[in-house]
Amino acid sequence: MSDTSPDAPAQILVVDDVEMNRDLLSRRVRRLGHEVLLAEDGAQALETLRTRPVDVVLLDIMMPHTNGYEVLEAMAADELLRQVPVIMISAVDEKESIARCIALGADDYLPKPFDPLILQARLGASLARKRLREREQLYQQSLVRELEIGREIQAHFLPDSLPTMPGFEFAARLRSARMVGGDFYDLFSLGGGREMVATIGDVCDKGVGAALFMALFRSLLRALAEQSDGARWDDRGAGRERRRETGPRAAAVSGHLLRTITLANDYVAGTHSRSNMFATVFFAIIDGDSGLVQYINAGQEPPVVVGPHGVRPLPPTGPALGLLPGLAFTVGHTTLAPGESLIAWTDGVTEARTAAGEELFGEVRALETVRAAGRSADEMLDGLLAAVDRWASGAEQSDDITLLAVRRLPGAP
Repeated sequence: MSDTSPDAPAQILVVDDVEMNRDLLSRRVRRLGHEVLLAEDGAQALETLRTRPVDVVLLDIMMPHTNGYEVLEAMAADELLRQVPVIMISAVDEKESIARCIALGADDYLPKPFDPLILQARLGASLARKRLREREQLYQQSLVRELEIGREIQAHFLPDSLPTMPGFEFAARLRSARMVGGDFYDLFSLGGGREMVATIGDVCDKGVGAALFMALFRSLLRALAEQSDGARWDDRGAGRERRRETGPRAAAVSGHLLRTITLANDYVAGTHSRSNMFATVFFAIIDGDSGLVQYINAGQEPPVVVGPHGVRPLPPTGPALGLLPGLAFTVGHTTLAPGESLIAWTDGVTEARTAAGEELFGEVRALETVRAAGRSADEMLDGLLAAVDRWASGAEQSDDITLLAVRRLPGAP
């Protein structure tokens, strides 16, 4: 890429089959402080363009072998050459030819006989446009690089690998609509490995703003959940058997859920209220011994429990997180029997559209797909993703897609 400063010398390619014209143009271009490359016909011009850096081409129309029209067509077909500005050299009576050249991609024209002031003006305008375009490209490249860095950092907020818990298998998928997105998921153990947290969330909007708040919501939920986890347990002997809180184990988990979600909501709504950002979140704690699932669904698409006996949804038990301080949430309960799976997804699944944009994938198709999907957690999510891809074949992904599956293995105690 050439120097993009406004007054930098440029490489100008002069293409004309008449030696006198080439000589006259060359001298006048050099007087303007630019370097000159010469070509006697269109074929030689194309060879120079492909081997040397050129900022602007001064191109004659009528030449033997390869004429100006053919040069323009060849440049338009080349991804790199089509970016080089072309000023046509034409006689005043060649208006139809000028119009044809402009239609083929030429930027401007230079009438014969050559006027030094017109040459300077035409050349200066073409160079200014080219250098502005190059500066825009450099800026765009820097933005893309920054987004790539952001995508790498955002990926580090997701689990490097999924945890394990006896009697269960887990799977997750995340596909952003842009380089960075607002969806997230997390899986991590609590209670000395006897419980698993499974969460999936969708921050409003898309792009950089949603990505920043995705990191906030995901980190806040995990930090709050882990911070008070130890307070629920007494270490006795080889195992961690009893809670410090009074009451049964399930009640302690329920209180832990409410504390985590309430504190996260109040922090975001209170501290970041001016941003008007919120997230729909499904947050569950799964008991590895009994299969009991205690959850808060904060406005998230209802996850479903799928098994031999049908499908049961887990509807919202509270509003989205971050809307207002002091919002009320309730804890829902269900139990995963051996052979049953809990599957959650964000609205990028149900709101996927056909290429014509006429119809949504919808909840009904999502439910039918997970009923018919394979048996393992991975197979169920891959089947759902494949169904969405078939439905939206040819359409640009409009929203982030995230999937999460928790399966209690058949024969689990």
